[in-house]
Amino acid sequence: MRVEQYLQELLYRYECVVMPGFGAFLAQRKSAEIHETTHAFYPPKKVISFNKQLSENDGVLTNYIAKAENISYSEASEKVVLFVQELQSTLNAYQEIVLKEIGTFSLEEGKVLFQPFYHNNYLAESFGLSTFTSPVIEREEEIVEEVAHVLAKVEETIASEKENDTSTISEEISAVEEEKEQNKTPIWRYAAVGVIALGIAGLLGSNYYVNTIEEHNIAEQQKAEQQIESQIQEATFMISNPLPEVTFKVARENGNYHIVAGAFREKENAAKKVEQLIQKGFNAREIGTNKYGLHQVIYSSHEDRLQALETLRTIKSTENQEAWLLVQEL
Repeated sequence: MRVEQYLQELLYRYECVVMPGFGAFLAQRKSAEIHETTHAFYPPKKVISFNKQLSENDGVLTNYIAKAENISYSEASEKVVLFVQELQSTLNAYQEIVLKEIGTFSLEEGKVLFQPFYHNNYLAESFGLSTFTSPVIEREEEIVEEVAHVLAKVEETIASEKENDTSTISEEISAVEEEKEQNKTPIWRYAAVGVIALGIAGLLGSNYYVNTIEEHNIAEQQKAEQQIESQIQEATFMISNPLPEVTFKVARENGNYHIVAGAFREKENAAKKVEQLIQKGFNAREIGTNKYGLHQVIYSSHEDRLQALETLRTIKSTENQEAWLLVQEL
């Protein structure tokens, strides 16, 4: 059996079959297709190509021949070498050689070219499938005329329904206009609604300032609670040698805007904080306990909100980043 017959059998099984010292056949899968012009159907197949660079022996062809002919590997290898030498010499002498059912090799300007045969399909899954051509389906004139007749009937029906719908729509429009005339609302009713709306807006506006103050106090109180949790050690420690209670005679400050310096669980600590702030020049004082039972100390109180915010900004930048503004009537 000739070597090209073994090559054909291996192309059904492998994607690459090497002829040592000559090159390799590569099989690439191609999906089924239909030719747009000829309407020919081509089943899935393997497209065979050749690569001259892949010439190193991988043992596939030699082992296959050794098993098929029940000979040793060395004998099979010698048979492959002889086949390649014969193939190369024939190609050099005649510039062309044909491998049965595989393709044609040609030699042009020292380059080996390969042209595969397309009539043989090496894809085992497509065994038994062949190329066929389907004739173009032509519409019969009778069917076309019948369809045109049906379309004409449909158009007449649509036109008739449009006329009926137009008259019905005109009647409905007239009825709607009459109902609108009957339901017209006098101008004085709209005026009354406007007065009521203005009254409600005024009431909402009067409550806006109170609600804003409450929201501000809640937000600032939440920040203060977080500070209390983070500074719980400072807030709860006991001074081993507490200072004697000092009474300061300070003129009472008026105003509902208070800049809070801190809150302390022990009154002695609050008093110490007041003394420190007074020594720095602040009109500090205690303003009682909050809902957590902590003694609150403030830097100062203000009647003007803008002035209080300006003072708070200065204290934050120079003294205490944790200071905050409390809006409360004491």
